[in-house]
Amino acid sequence: MTLRAASAGAGLLALLSTLALACPAQAAPGSDERAARLVEGMTLEEKIQTVFGYFATDFKPKNHIAPKEARRDSAGYVPGVARVGLPPQWQADAGVGVATQSSSKQPYERTALPSGLATAATWNPALAYAAGAMIGKEARQSGYNVMLAGGVNLMRDPRNGRNFEYAGEDPLLAGVMAGEQIRGIQSNHIIATVKHFAYNGQETKRFTVSSELGDAAARMSDLLAFQIAIERGDPGSVMCAYNRVNGVYSCENPYLLNEVLKRDWGYKGYVMSDWGAVHSTIPSANAGLDQQSGWPFDHSAYFSDALREAVTNGHVPQQRLDDMVRRIVRAMFEHGVMDHPVAIEPEASIDFSAHAAVTQAGSEEAMVLLKNSGALLPLGAGTRSIAIIGGHADKGVLSGGGSSQVHAHGGMAVPNEGPAEFPGPMVYHPSSPMQALAARSKARLAYLDGKDIAAAATLAAASDIAIVFATQWTAESVDAASLSLPAGRDELIAAVARANPRTVVVLETGGPVAMPWLADVGAVLQAWYPGTRGGVAIARVLSGEVNPSGHLPATFPASESQLPRPAIEADQPRADYNIEGAAVGYKWHDLTGRKPLFAFGHGLSYTSFAYSGLTAQFKDGVLSVTFSLKNTGARAGKAVPQIYVAPLAGGWEAPQRLGAWDKVALQPGAGATTTVTVDPRLLGVYDSASKTWRVAEGGYLVTLASAADAPAAAMQLHLPAFTVDVRGQLRR
Repeated sequence: MTLRAASAGAGLLALLSTLALACPAQAAPGSDERAARLVEGMTLEEKIQTVFGYFATDFKPKNHIAPKEARRDSAGYVPGVARVGLPPQWQADAGVGVATQSSSKQPYERTALPSGLATAATWNPALAYAAGAMIGKEARQSGYNVMLAGGVNLMRDPRNGRNFEYAGEDPLLAGVMAGEQIRGIQSNHIIATVKHFAYNGQETKRFTVSSELGDAAARMSDLLAFQIAIERGDPGSVMCAYNRVNGVYSCENPYLLNEVLKRDWGYKGYVMSDWGAVHSTIPSANAGLDQQSGWPFDHSAYFSDALREAVTNGHVPQQRLDDMVRRIVRAMFEHGVMDHPVAIEPEASIDFSAHAAVTQAGSEEAMVLLKNSGALLPLGAGTRSIAIIGGHADKGVLSGGGSSQVHAHGGMAVPNEGPAEFPGPMVYHPSSPMQALAARSKARLAYLDGKDIAAAATLAAASDIAIVFATQWTAESVDAASLSLPAGRDELIAAVARANPRTVVVLETGGPVAMPWLADVGAVLQAWYPGTRGGVAIARVLSGEVNPSGHLPATFPASESQLPRPAIEADQPRADYNIEGAAVGYKWHDLTGRKPLFAFGHGLSYTSFAYSGLTAQFKDGVLSVTFSLKNTGARAGKAVPQIYVAPLAGGWEAPQRLGAWDKVALQPGAGATTTVTVDPRLLGVYDSASKTWRVAEGGYLVTLASAADAPAAAMQLHLPAFTVDVRGQLRR
């Protein structure tokens, strides 16, 4: 290039730059504007079509044939509007993977995560995100653009049959962990759904029971969990629940949907119903429900012809219908559904090996070592013989039942157990703990199914160590009868422990259980429902390849008598949550002075940790807490330091609240210093009249602990009075 040409080129570039500055490029329209434009061009019929969804599986009791455009054996389908470029919504259950909604002999096989409660037990938000990203990817590869995942109902009763789908009893832990999973799912340009809104605390009479709870208590417990999950994950949809709330069905409850969710929190996504949770047209639409899902589960097609008539005659304003559609379409723009269309990919394109590694990592970090007397675990190299008893440990690992059921790659490890119909089948994933342990041990392993208790005791007595696998199948639509393990398990464990005190119990359960044999066994490992590679994960923890680092996301009560409602009354129309109010789980135990079997946050390790250097400062409305920790043992491990906060003058629903936590990996002898911040809402009391969180001036106790009942250090500091608005923002 000649100098003149170069100069001319430079001049042209300068001119173009000047023009660009004078006439900046018009910003691309955002999701709100794009949705508004699309909805403006839709007809009434197209709008009605968009707010009405079908069950995507044949439903014999109601002679329902799934739409031919639906994905086979899936949860839901909403037709698209090709004329305006709106794709269908293909909806998949649920929170632990891509579920199959039938008892088909050839269900889709997909990767199963550990249960939601297990993911919460990792106390590791990064793992929750990775888990969500993995199942979201499989959902997308399977042709779905909406995933009904993000369960965050607080554990108000440990017997709730769906506790395994949720994230425990604390609003901060549950909100963060569910929010991260939602964020991971939606990284695949699909929509996730946070559910079940709200106070869905039991399965008994779930279609009609009224959950009774005052506003202030709700805002500091269940609603705070949802609010944090929504802030963290920005789910495209919220699913309203089956139950009534203070007498009004959740899906036609203006307090929940219009006031709290849309007005107070400013939520811009859409509200879909649970399958069978709609009971009206006009009240539901005007109260804030945006989409009826899963027809024909409801008694009537409320959002089809009836809604068209209600809009035409003005009982549901036209602008309300437009808002319903706009919210749905906005979510599809916002989360990439419109710009990244889904298509069913060949099953061979799913990297089941890589995805199994994700679920295995989560399962390993989820396992909670509850007891380990005399360092019985990990299994030593000198162990010559091991008795493996019960739980189909020679075949696989158990999963929870209901609409979330994932059929793992590799088929049914144990067929023909449990109910043939919903919430069955009972699924064991083909990952045998016994086989995985045999590959890691030179000991002689012998298996008995445990049905013959005397034979099991004899085998245990003749072995160096006995490992009893105790299972409890829980499922949607039914609550556990009690905290006890199913019939015969407690007797089996007790007999084996009498025969050999070097007994390890591995629990595969949906939540907390009673342990009348606890004092007689050497070790207890809570494995939850551990997912696709659960057997390998269990073996790696037992053998010491993995140091357990899970901590309980929920209190394990000593008995039902410690609960706010010792019995779930099937004949009662109300579930009175005002008894404990916001004092859920460990807060109830702290408030009433009841010592649990195992406290919230509890979890042992094969190493030990020391905590020191606790300091705290309050600046610009933020409480920051700094501390140091050190691995004082001989093995690498992960600590979960927890920060609890409390006002010295009292006045809260309970003596303390979880304010923050961290998870820190340390090599032997290594140390670290970390700083965490406390959400200002966790320092205040919600005032319903002003819709604010009010923090009282005065002294506050900051406690560094390894569990709710295991303080390691504490300090006091003085906080000024300040106010936080309903959306969690500091008021200046």
